Amino acid sequence: MTLRALRLVALLPLVACAGGAPPPAVAPAPPPSPAPAAAPSAALPAAPSAAPPAAPSAAARRTPAWVARSNEHAKVLVDVLARFSPESAAAIGVERVDQEITDLSPGIEARERAAYRAALVELQHRREAEKDPAVAEDLQILIDAADREIRGSELEEKHRVSYVHVTGLVFEGILSLLDDRVAPSRRASALTRLRRYAGMDTGYTPIAERARKRLVEDLAKPGLLPPSRMEIERHLSTNARVREGIGELFRKYAIAGHEEPLAALNRQLEAYDAALRAEVLPRARTGFALPPPLYTFALEANGVDVPPAELARIAHVAFNDLQGQMQKIALSVAKARNLPSSDYREVIRALKKDQLVGEAILPHYNERLAQIEGIIKKERLVTLPARPARIRLGTAAESAEVPAPHMRPPRLLDNEGEEGEFVLPLSLPAPPGSPEAVRKIDDFTHAAASWTLTAHEARPGHELQFASLVERGVSIARAVFGENNANVEGWALYAEAMVLPYMPPEGQLVSLQYRLLRAARAFLDPELQAGTITPAAARAFLEREVVLSAPFAQSEVERYTFRAPGQATSYFHGFTRLMELRQEVESTMGLRFDAQRFHDFVLAQGILPPKLLRKAVMERFVPAQAAR
Repeated sequence: MTLRALRLVALLPLVACAGGAPPPAVAPAPPPSPAPAAAPSAALPAAPSAAPPAAPSAAARRTPAWVARSNEHAKVLVDVLARFSPESAAAIGVERVDQEITDLSPGIEARERAAYRAALVELQHRREAEKDPAVAEDLQILIDAADREIRGSELEEKHRVSYVHVTGLVFEGILSLLDDRVAPSRRASALTRLRRYAGMDTGYTPIAERARKRLVEDLAKPGLLPPSRMEIERHLSTNARVREGIGELFRKYAIAGHEEPLAALNRQLEAYDAALRAEVLPRARTGFALPPPLYTFALEANGVDVPPAELARIAHVAFNDLQGQMQKIALSVAKARNLPSSDYREVIRALKKDQLVGEAILPHYNERLAQIEGIIKKERLVTLPARPARIRLGTAAESAEVPAPHMRPPRLLDNEGEEGEFVLPLSLPAPPGSPEAVRKIDDFTHAAASWTLTAHEARPGHELQFASLVERGVSIARAVFGENNANVEGWALYAEAMVLPYMPPEGQLVSLQYRLLRAARAFLDPELQAGTITPAAARAFLEREVVLSAPFAQSEVERYTFRAPGQATSYFHGFTRLMELRQEVESTMGLRFDAQRFHDFVLAQGILPPKLLRKAVMERFVPAQAAR
């Protein structure tokens, strides 16, 4: 998969939110001199809350000068993103590219790298001239982002055949426009985008044909790593359902004139799949491990700054400790429920039998969200928005493309009220070769699991984290280009831990089960890449020790092997770093430590890498709180 396609698939089912602004808190990364709390910037304005607030003062509406200047610098990278990754740019709010599609023409990678190199030089010049520490820090975030794009592209071109999951790319490109949260005026662009995917607009070649041509040419080049057989087989097993999902979107939103280009596109995608079976599968590799330079880069890009072997060692220790914690809680749950076994594995299997079905699922999750919000307010854990969070069930096509609970983001730029959505998949695609079309899962729809899943995906996790980006006026650098998964997923896992002490025992047990999964990811992912464990053994381990359903364990192993190698390790690593930071702050401040102020400050910084977040906390939060 090219970097552009990878970014698209990774970006869309990530996390983001917008909504009513909370009371002013600590300004994001202010200059050393005292600064007022940041009002929403012109690039990231606040959306109206559920109940209309009093009209803000002119001062409250004013964008801090350093944020406005930082956003001007960020446009250098936004323009490159819009040119070479238009679907991704449109998804974050760059409307001028709503109709554009990914370019797969010959030489595109070299042209993209040239654009990023030019941007890098420009940003470095601006960094050298910048006197404001906050803006200079943002410029460094932008420089690092451009540098990663260049290095990643070079590594991909050097080591791997260019394989694009075209059906997934098209589905995400259309779904980002055909969505209840997208303004109706933007949805019409989906038809133009569809026509261009199908090669029906002047100057456009069908994207499936472009992708096939590149793939065949690269397969003939010696030394390049072909795609893995398990990746191709998985896509071939789900592509038909995803294509159906594209048509369902156009029919749902009654986009006139879609029938002819959709029929043409479907024929092209089916031909692409036929070529994968005939031309690629016979030459696909049976293994999946990335060359070490690519895997090392994947860890870095996801914010993991620990060598794989050391990460695995730390995670194994944490895994064993978590099992001990879970066993203690399982004893009390088994006693209260008169269960025949108190082994944590058997207790979790018993809890899974309390399944939510059909129309009962959404009301239950909304009720659970209300309970968690009550806890947050009572215990003063963090400041909440005034408006409700959104939760919905995933479609079959969404579940095929993103087989796990996730947040779908609204725009991050020029947001006008769009909100993030917590999406629950109800079924997962069966493994290739299975007689089943889908497999029902029991991991997400039992009552005990709703505690930790809601805390992670909604509040105080992802939904709140990305709402803060919009509502506090965080600069574009910190909202878009600083994201590296360790800071995003680390916060969401930390959010689970924040609520865990106030959950009932059943909720605590399953919350620790999910933390156990994150620890397992941090050693299974690198061990699979190193060849010290097989996919079958990893699946069996997850089913036995973490008590995942067979389809969930299957989707996890796919994640470590070909969907996103390295990414799954970021949860454990980011959580560990954030817990270390909190412990350091508590140790420093003692009884003066205030959890709500700490959490509000962390959220107000935007999506910062762990090292920059620690710098902000220790240099600004701790002294400011000591002065209080």
